Amino acid sequence: MEKLVINSHADFEKYVGEILGVSKWQKITQEQINTFADATLDHQWIHTDPERAKKESPFGTTIAHGYLSVSLLAYHWDQIVEVNNIKMLINYGMSNLKFGQPVLVNSEVRIVAKLQSIKDLRGMSKAEINVTMEINGSKKNAMEATVIFIYHFK
Repeated sequence: MEKLVINSHADFEKYVGEILGVSKWQKITQEQINTFADATLDHQWIHTDPERAKKESPFGTTIAHGYLSVSLLAYHWDQIVEVNNIKMLINYGMSNLKFGQPVLVNSEVRIVAKLQSIKDLRGMSKAEINVTMEINGSKKNAMEATVIFIYHFK
């Protein structure tokens, strides 16, 4: 799937209420989980100890940190949309973040992005994008949130 190309606020406005795209599946590995644990100092055994998780976890294996899933949003968003002609992009925030179910190690995830709204704020564009992180083969999503970006177009 090709990236959606946005060159202006007017380009964005055409897609309000529309699905902007779907990213590629990404496998979540134990190495990635361990690296995230090192970076965040969150070494809870349910994430980093496969042997203990196999015996004691209700999931029978380790799970990704919820915030690891959140941190992957930028990577997946970049696969969906290319925004050109900008002076600056600001990650403004996130609202309504809900984790639906844990991401088990070696699962594959992707996001579906839908433009909820775009507002002109005195020359800057505030885009609110609903993102859903799906887990390959699962009926329940890993997470859902509204991501808010501010684009300052040239």
